[in-house]
Amino acid sequence: MVPRKVRHFNRYRTIAQILVRNGFAWLVARLGLHDVLRLPGKWFASGDNPPTPRPSMPRRVRRMLEELGPAFIKVGQVASLRRDLLPEPLILELEKLQDQVPPFSFADAKAIVEDELSCPLEDVFAMFEAEPVAAASLGQVHRAVLRSGEVVAVKVQRPGVQQQVRVDLEILADLAWRAERHLSVAKHYRVSDMVEELSRTVLQELDYRAEARNCERIARESRGNPEVYIPKVYWSYTTSRVLVMEYVQGTKLGDVAKLREQGFDLSELAARASRAVFEQLLIRGFFHADPHPGNLAALPDGRILFLDFGMVGRLTPEMRDHLTSLVIALMRRNTDQIVRALTRMGVVPPDVDMVKVRRDIDDLREKYYDVPLSEVSLGESVKDIFTVAYKHRIEIPADLTLVGKTLLTIEGVVENLDESFRIMDIAEPFGRRLLWERTNPAAAARRLLRGAGVLSEWAVELPRVLQDVLQQLRRGPIELNLRVPELEQVLRNLDRIGNRLSFSLMVLAISILVAAWMIASSLTDPKLPVLGVPATDVGLILIFAMLVWLIWSILRSGRF
Repeated sequence: MVPRKVRHFNRYRTIAQILVRNGFAWLVARLGLHDVLRLPGKWFASGDNPPTPRPSMPRRVRRMLEELGPAFIKVGQVASLRRDLLPEPLILELEKLQDQVPPFSFADAKAIVEDELSCPLEDVFAMFEAEPVAAASLGQVHRAVLRSGEVVAVKVQRPGVQQQVRVDLEILADLAWRAERHLSVAKHYRVSDMVEELSRTVLQELDYRAEARNCERIARESRGNPEVYIPKVYWSYTTSRVLVMEYVQGTKLGDVAKLREQGFDLSELAARASRAVFEQLLIRGFFHADPHPGNLAALPDGRILFLDFGMVGRLTPEMRDHLTSLVIALMRRNTDQIVRALTRMGVVPPDVDMVKVRRDIDDLREKYYDVPLSEVSLGESVKDIFTVAYKHRIEIPADLTLVGKTLLTIEGVVENLDESFRIMDIAEPFGRRLLWERTNPAAAARRLLRGAGVLSEWAVELPRVLQDVLQQLRRGPIELNLRVPELEQVLRNLDRIGNRLSFSLMVLAISILVAAWMIASSLTDPKLPVLGVPATDVGLILIFAMLVWLIWSILRSGRF
C-alpha cells in the first residue's frame, strides 16, 4: 500500500501551511510535517512543550478549522458538544464555527439530482428554484414543487465533498496518532479515540438517508404530541446525496422580534419547546441533539417545528434509567445517589478513588446549595457532573455526553424567548413522573422480567461455555492471564520478608556453629591440619564466606 502521506501529499502540505499561517508551526514540527513544506525542521519553533497558549489561541483554532474546510469544520462543531473533554474557552469558540459558504451552481445541483434519481429534473419536479434558500459546507437546500403539487425542500450534497471529507478524516486520524506519540496532552485526552468518534458522526451526516431515518423515527415517537411537528420525508426521491422533505414555513425561535410581532406567547413557546426536548430525552430515548434556534421554529398554530436531523442521540433503556437516576438525584441534591448514578452510567477504572469522587460531587452540591431549584441550570449541572467523571477517568458513553449539550442548548433557546422562564419548572414534573415510574410496581415487575430474561440467556449459554472449556482441557493445559492489582508490590514485600527471615536463620546458625567450633577446638587434635590450617578453622572460614555471599545477594537485590 502507498503510504498515506505520499498518497495525499498535496493535502498534507496545504494543512501544514494553514497550521503555520495560524501560529501552530511548533505543532507542525512536533507532528513531523515540516518535510512536506520542504523546509528544515529547525525553522519551526519546537520543544518539549508547546508555547503557553495566548488569550487568542481558541479564536485561532476556530479560524484554522474554518480555513481547513468542511471535514474540519464538522469535526469542530461535533467537538463543541464535548464539554466534558475540552476547556470552556475553546468550546465557546468552536460553537461559533460557521459553515455558511457560497452556494454551488444550479447546474451542479441539477446534475447531482438527476444522477441520483436517474431521470431528468423535470420528470420529478414541476418547479425547482435555482437559488438555494440555505447553503452550508456539506450541501444546500432548494425549494421545489413535486409533480403532485406538494411543496418540498430538496437538500443536495456539495459536489465532491464526500471524497474530500473522507480524505481529510483519514489525514486527521493520522495526525491524531502522531500527536499521541509526541504530545503527552494528546495521549492523556485519548485524541485518537475522540477523532474516531467524531469521524463516525461526520460520516453519518454525509449519508442523507440516515438523516431521513432519524427524522422519521422522531416523527413516529412524537405522533401523539400535539405540540410538535416533524416534516414528512419523501423516500421515493431520497438518496445518500439528495434528501427531499416537506417544505414547512415557520418562524425561527431565534427571531424573537418577529415572533412577538406575529403575536406569539413567548413563554408558551418556551414551555412547548422544552417539554418536547424532555420527552425525547427522558421518555423516548431518541432525541434531536442540536436544538439550537435555527433548528426550531414556531408554526402559526403554535406547534414547534423541528428541522435538521443530522445529529441525534440514542439512549438505551439502561442508559435512560441511569439518566433518570441522575436527574432525580440532582433534584434531591443527594451526593450518594449522584455518585451511584455516575458510576453506573460509566466505565469506572479499578483504581478510582471514590472518596475523591464523592468530595468533588459535594463541592458541586455546595455550588448549588443556596440556589432555588427553579433557578438551577439542569444542563450546567449535568455538564459539571460529567466533568467530574472525566477528571477521575470514568468513561461516559458519547450519547450521554450529548445530553448535557442538548440541555444547555434548549435552555439557551427558552431563556432567549423569555428571561423569566425557568426550565426546571418543566423538568420537575418529568422528574416526578420518572420517580413514580421507578417506584411503580408494574415498572418494577418489568425490570425483574428483563433481569430474568438476561439470567435465562446466561443459563442457556452456560452448558456451551462449559463444553468449550472441557474441550480445551482435553487438547492441553489452559493458559490463564490474570491481572491482580498491586500483586508485584505484594510479592516484593514477601520477598523482603523471606530475605530477612533467611538472614535471621543464618545468623542463628552461625552463632550455633561458632559455639560448636569453640568446643571442637578444645577437644580435637591440633595436629590434624588441612593444608597447614586446622580443620575447625577451615569450617569456620567456609561458614563466614557463605554468610558474606548471602548478605551480598540480599543487598544486591534491593529487597532487604
